[in-house]
Amino acid sequence: MKNFKVTALAMLCMMSISAFAQDKLTGNVGMDVVSRYIWRGQALGDASVQPSASIEYKGLSLGMWSSFSFLNKDDAKEFDLTLAYTTHGFNIGITDYYFSTRGSANKYFEYRNGLSSHVWEANVGYDFGPVAIQWYTNFAGADGVNKSGKRAYSSYVEVSAPFKLVTCDWLATVGAVPYATSFYSEANGFAVTNISLRATKAIPVCKKWDIPLFIEGSCNPSTKKGYFVAGFTLEP
Repeated sequence: MKNFKVTALAMLCMMSISAFAQDKLTGNVGMDVVSRYIWRGQALGDASVQPSASIEYKGLSLGMWSSFSFLNKDDAKEFDLTLAYTTHGFNIGITDYYFSTRGSANKYFEYRNGLSSHVWEANVGYDFGPVAIQWYTNFAGADGVNKSGKRAYSSYVEVSAPFKLVTCDWLATVGAVPYATSFYSEANGFAVTNISLRATKAIPVCKKWDIPLFIEGSCNPSTKKGYFVAGFTLEP
């Protein structure tokens, strides 16, 4: 979104969380490398490195995620913190998105309205198995405005369906902005902003280690733009 987008952040950003509670404290670290940073149908950066880390206990998780371009120094650098809870398919969470841009005074501890580079978003969703649905709403920070110039409480709703086909794991996604906000490009009312299809396949490196390679094609009917992204994931 704009200069400091405002993933998510999210993209899908974002951090993946186990569907069922864990009985002990667990942790995970990983990193994606992507040819382009696309989030909810918007281009937010060139080729990027996206590290992440999380801890989880009995369905409650705390995660951090970042994205920074290794080709374009002018792209905004993003740092997100997510607190979430998941149980039997139901999930709820809060994410703090922070964006810093080159040459600007984006102070991390600046929270005053109109000056902050943070965006706070709440989400709720349910994974039915064949289909999952998520709703996201900004509730504080550098949110967009509606047609009246007031805080829009910018929202995004997404439906996704995973499936397997010809040795690959696939994910089909459709996302939309339900009402007008300047936070999402060209969203002057209800707008479908993301239609995407991702294919992932584990590439064997050695007997005990595979590297997931993913390819994603997407389009944004609202802005009439399309994107093609390739990437891979590194994790223990």
